[in-house]
Amino acid sequence: MFFFSLHRPCSRTVKAWVEAQRVRCRRAHAVQTLNAQMERLPPGVREFVIRGAELCNPQNIHVCDGSPSENDTLLTLLQQEGMLKKLSKYSNCWLARTDPKDVARVESKTVIVTDKQRDTVPIPLEGAKGQLGNWMSPQDFDRAKGERFPGCMKGRTMYVLPFSMGPVGSPLAKYGVQLTDSPYVVASMRIMTRMGKPVLDALGDGEFVRCLHSVGQPLPLKAPLVNSWPCNPENTLIAHVPDNREIVSFGSGYGGNSLLGKKCFALRIASRIAKDEGWLAEHMLILGITNPAGRKRYIAAAFPSACGKTNLAMMRPSLPGWKVQCVGDDIAWMKFDSEGRLRAINPENGFFGVAPGTSVKTNPNALKTVEKNTIFTNVGETSDGGVYWEGLDQEIPPGVTVTSWLGKPWKKGQIGGWCSKRLGGCKQGIGGVDTNELFSLPKGFWEREVQEVGKYLTEQVNDDLPPQIMEELKGLHTRVSSM
Repeated sequence: MFFFSLHRPCSRTVKAWVEAQRVRCRRAHAVQTLNAQMERLPPGVREFVIRGAELCNPQNIHVCDGSPSENDTLLTLLQQEGMLKKLSKYSNCWLARTDPKDVARVESKTVIVTDKQRDTVPIPLEGAKGQLGNWMSPQDFDRAKGERFPGCMKGRTMYVLPFSMGPVGSPLAKYGVQLTDSPYVVASMRIMTRMGKPVLDALGDGEFVRCLHSVGQPLPLKAPLVNSWPCNPENTLIAHVPDNREIVSFGSGYGGNSLLGKKCFALRIASRIAKDEGWLAEHMLILGITNPAGRKRYIAAAFPSACGKTNLAMMRPSLPGWKVQCVGDDIAWMKFDSEGRLRAINPENGFFGVAPGTSVKTNPNALKTVEKNTIFTNVGETSDGGVYWEGLDQEIPPGVTVTSWLGKPWKKGQIGGWCSKRLGGCKQGIGGVDTNELFSLPKGFWEREVQEVGKYLTEQVNDDLPPQIMEELKGLHTRVSSM
């Protein structure tokens, strides 16, 4: 693992910062190489790193090469800091427990920055709160960034992550560079993207998406961490600036907010790049299906989050002679080739999945996959060095105990059994079910449904609602009225 300070002809401010870093690093005996690593960076990347260092004031800087030895060093560091625990039951698998305040994507604090609000979201009806996304003006963004990032990496290492969304060298691949003070992010990005020196070699002087991330906890800490997990949930902000190909994330270490190659780049920024260049970036799985005759076809399928994309993408065919290949389970980049055929790649390199409900019945391939080279976050831990979660449907061996992700003892139970106890086991009155009545949808339901849909579109989309959609809504109202 190599740390270095900066040196190049630059402004007086940067020179002063560089000299301060040299002195600090010499005292800590942390510098193994000074100028060579920095000079190897492409000019655009080097400038981005220097500006990030000026803003965030890290103690050290490390350019990641993506090597196995570097990864081993980072995992050991995370283990020493108490952020990761090695799981002895599996091969190179680790468990992380986050601060309970930092466990998911924060939609309310995720914004798109454009000059005009309508370039990001429809302008809702006056008095209605928009639900289709969050817009932030450039002025408010500059102010929010200025309130959060100055000095935010004090005492920490700034990691420079060059990464590729898509295979390096692919005509559909796009490159990014993320600056982060979280080694957990580095280890996770190595799983989810192609990361390291090959990306810098391929990037050269080309364009890249600029990604800046900080957990927002400069050292020394002002308060003890929960689960050794640094975060700043009160000031969390995830901002995207499509015009500048820029992503800025502060205050959260959770993957959806900190692994900026995922939703932030691969969907939000990529959808703007795709619009400009004439292709598609979509929230879709890619699946290859081969029939018994050997003819292979690919499908892309769009489901909302937590609706089964991963389970479908990793399915095992039950029909004899058929084969299924998982290309991607979450995001698809698609483009028509010169002959009019739709081509697609999975821009990611690993899997980022939600554990509850995953079992041998629902996704046997996923369970085999996570037995090695996996970082588990916020799942239960078994006393024999394994993991456990709701819906795993595996018997816990006698004598083996389970600790919840909150660090408390946990016992397997069944909701059905709990309900039976609450009802005293009484089954009286549940016979003679009228299934027709049970599944009926009366006219009044449809009338309310049409009214609610119309109200939603009027309030949320307002003047931006296409006339064709309004005509469809009127037609639906007419058909329901005549039922």
